[in-house]
Amino acid sequence: MQKKTYAGQPVITLNNGVDIPALGFGVWQMEDQQECENAVIKAIETGYRMIDTASIYQNETAVGNAVKNSGINREELFITSKLWVQDTSYEKAKGAFQRTVDRLQLDYLDMYLIHWPYADFTGAWRAMEELYQEGKIKAIGVCNFPEDKMEELKAAATILPVINQIELHPIFQQKELQRYNRENNIITQPWSPLETATPDCWRMPN
Repeated sequence: MQKKTYAGQPVITLNNGVDIPALGFGVWQMEDQQECENAVIKAIETGYRMIDTASIYQNETAVGNAVKNSGINREELFITSKLWVQDTSYEKAKGAFQRTVDRLQLDYLDMYLIHWPYADFTGAWRAMEELYQEGKIKAIGVCNFPEDKMEELKAAATILPVINQIELHPIFQQKELQRYNRENNIITQPWSPLETATPDCWRMPN
């Protein structure tokens, strides 16, 4: 299979054969809809091709508007969103997914992740497997799953996660979890790779 390219960016191949850009643009804490839309358009103009949002961020509509107005073909972009805790069950996950793609104004999602390992995450995973098999999602994965929750998910899954998106930066390296992901052919995708995004995270002590 020919490796997909995204505006010449380096790509990573997931365990299901899907190629994703190595670098993404996240929109956490962008609550102003116009500001979020403008930022995503600018990111795409700069060369980003992976955009990461979530239902809890409350800006999926802005991301969808940016994708629509970017002038870039849909197939050249990789859009990720996430299932929030209150919808983490078999019964609720499919409805939550449909609301997400409706807000994003997309026919399919490149990657869908369980945001946290709470509630009935094995039931939600079963629903996501079905959506994946129906072609509505190109890749499914998780966020913030420690090793014991990964083992619980693996025991119930017929499709393994492609990614475990975790907090990862120089002062919080999670080396054992990185090792576990690597041994199970699961990509470790960092969030806040430059340290936790709090207002004073870069403030120097007096």
